[in-house]
Amino acid sequence: MSEPDISREDSKTEVEVGVGPWPGGPEKWPRESHYDPELLANGDRRNVLDQYRYWKLADIVADLDKHRRGFHIAIENLGHDFNIGSIVRTANAMGASTVHIVGRRRWNRRGAMVTDRYMHVMHHPTVSDFADWCEQTGVNLVGIDILPGAEPIEKMALPPSAMLVFGTESQGLSEEMRDLCPRIAFITQFGSTRSMNVGHAAAIAMWAWNQQH
Repeated sequence: MSEPDISREDSKTEVEVGVGPWPGGPEKWPRESHYDPELLANGDRRNVLDQYRYWKLADIVADLDKHRRGFHIAIENLGHDFNIGSIVRTANAMGASTVHIVGRRRWNRRGAMVTDRYMHVMHHPTVSDFADWCEQTGVNLVGIDILPGAEPIEKMALPPSAMLVFGTESQGLSEEMRDLCPRIAFITQFGSTRSMNVGHAAAIAMWAWNQQH
């Protein structure tokens, strides 16, 4: 007799995400104000750490604000770049203080997997507007791109209060943004391709900052 085909679609078991309703019913619910009665009743299927299960969104954001990291992220939005959502998701995972969308207001949020709800996402219609915010806040801009004169990020001392700036997938940093960044870093590569996906580059740059700080 042949072995059963366990790869068949009807043999797969769908893995549930998150947790179901709080066990024991309403009489067993925790009474702290940060818990969401709707989530306690229906379950929490969000992509959040276990410590935030059943928490209200605003209370999660408030708790994250207590220990966000010292770096910020800026992304130029000059076209319909699908990588922006992925960068925002990584910024959430790496603890970025703020995320800045420079250029078009609308961006593809699908890749963010709703993590933008837990971030402070700001929009700047022009590079000049973005520059004003950076000057007022006192952050140090570091562009990330493969350009003549750029420094290898693995050898660069990244500032504690850094604004890591990323351009578009197809063109990299705009000329105006390059002029704004006093320092530009690149990620050393060892293959044949000239550049890597900007979402991957952003993840490496954020990790590099966290490794130093």
